Amino acid sequence: MSDPDRILTSHVGSLIRPPELVAFLLKQQDGEPYDAAAFETLLRQSVDNVVRQQAEVGIDIVSDGEYGKPFGWSRYVLHRLNGFEERPAPPTASGSLAATAGKDRRDFADFYREYEEANGMVGMGKQYRRQGQWTITGPIKYSGQAAIAADIAHFKTALAEVAGVQGFMPVVAPGSVAPERKDEHYKTEEEGLFAIAAALGEEYKAIIDAGLTVQIDDAFLASWYDVMVPPSTLAEYRKWAQVRVDALNHAIKGLPADKIRYHVCWGSWNGPHTNDVGARDIIDLVLKLNVGGISLEMANPRHEHEWRVWETVKLPEGKKLLPGVVSHCTNVVEHPELVAERITRLAKLVGRTNVIASTDCGFAQGPFTRRTHPSIMWAKLKSLADGARLASKELWGRKAA
Repeated sequence: MSDPDRILTSHVGSLIRPPELVAFLLKQQDGEPYDAAAFETLLRQSVDNVVRQQAEVGIDIVSDGEYGKPFGWSRYVLHRLNGFEERPAPPTASGSLAATAGKDRRDFADFYREYEEANGMVGMGKQYRRQGQWTITGPIKYSGQAAIAADIAHFKTALAEVAGVQGFMPVVAPGSVAPERKDEHYKTEEEGLFAIAAALGEEYKAIIDAGLTVQIDDAFLASWYDVMVPPSTLAEYRKWAQVRVDALNHAIKGLPADKIRYHVCWGSWNGPHTNDVGARDIIDLVLKLNVGGISLEMANPRHEHEWRVWETVKLPEGKKLLPGVVSHCTNVVEHPELVAERITRLAKLVGRTNVIASTDCGFAQGPFTRRTHPSIMWAKLKSLADGARLASKELWGRKAA
């Protein structure tokens, strides 16, 4: 991440899949037969198109949209790890909504019942199948070499057709891998977590070795506070989070920090979020990570005020801040002048060359779930790019590109 002479733009990675691709991914998820050759052709075309579209609206650091993952932003990796087994969920399991089944849901139960019926885990007209209980039954080993190689190949082919952009690929953090899993193999939860971390390190290295930046997604680090507290305390939560930070540092040991960025958010759902942990309560833990970039949710109305954290917290040397300056979970398209305002106030605190303008989270939480219409997604990304240009003019003057 070299110092530019303007504010660069990126996003969190997952983009809304085209309907024709979703039809194939749905068959893969449900274990139904499909035309593999036709899928491969469509996937290549879809990745080519989404990379080109990102460049056209002004995004500098682009992703493959996570188009090759049929199982969502975190669950995909369970199909790339030996040692896991999916079993029927027990009657009390909270299924695919487990990560958000905390105090927020208890306090606003009536809202969530209505919300999920209308908008919950539904996308493209069909619901996710209910997830089972993921259980560790043997040694965790990475087995996704062919899958990640295919994802990389599709993405690099698309990048070669577009000038002037850089590429990043999102992957899951160790702490966000099936956080409600059972373990029948390792003696302690921490031992299992570090085994997952060691295995995932192979995927991270493969992306970096291909000349790309790896983004490590860790939505559960912050959002699990809502599940734990109460009855647990902030101190107990921080102890839990510290172990997950240590596990990720274990996974990326020896990898170049400037090729790694870390994304943490408060969960992508557009609910009240009244029991979120404050950024000030976790930022010291996040900054312990040996990464070159920190992607942080900073545009939604529950957390936008937390830009002031950087008035007293110093961004460590060598790290970039990727603040969310547009939200993924509202249909209101932010005005470029508001985007520029969000960028400049942060740039004046942490340094203009240390800010890469981004989004709060992914616009799609998986192949079948989205928070906005595709047309709004692209309008938001264009507003992000337009706002970055306005901010660059203010921060660099006439020199800004």
